[in-house]
Amino acid sequence: MPRSSRSTEARCTSERGSASLEFLTVGMILLVSLVYLVLAVAAIQAGAFGVEGAARQAARIAAQQAATGEGGDGGATGAVDRAVRIALADYGVDAGSATVTLSCSGDCTQPGSRVTARVRAAVALPLMPEVLAITPIASVPLEASATQTVSRFGVGAP
Repeated sequence: MPRSSRSTEARCTSERGSASLEFLTVGMILLVSLVYLVLAVAAIQAGAFGVEGAARQAARIAAQQAATGEGGDGGATGAVDRAVRIALADYGVDAGSATVTLSCSGDCTQPGSRVTARVRAAVALPLMPEVLAITPIASVPLEASATQTVSRFGVGAP
């Protein structure tokens, strides 16, 4: 075989320079995936904090209303709804899809009874199109509950 054909063949089968290309390709794929994972976990964690804070505030307001005699019917009152909306908005969670459920152990107006608030909301994953955001595929459902005791020193106390 002539010498020139060997050098041409060696140049064609040489892998010089392909390692950097492979490193960049695999590195970019892994880096983009890792960045998205961090964004998704951060959004879910913020949503979890928001839902937990909303449940805590809802239970606290419902217990205060029951102690002062303003509420306590077990339904979501205006003050509870406002508190949940504000708490969820602080963490960037859509409050329109959130549900609040209040329940009492016994009579809500009696001192020492316990008021439990349960808040459910869905957190949309980041960078998802609006069309997919309404489906369960592109959102993570979160739920939190909190319990407060109605004060013994409220208006309804004997």
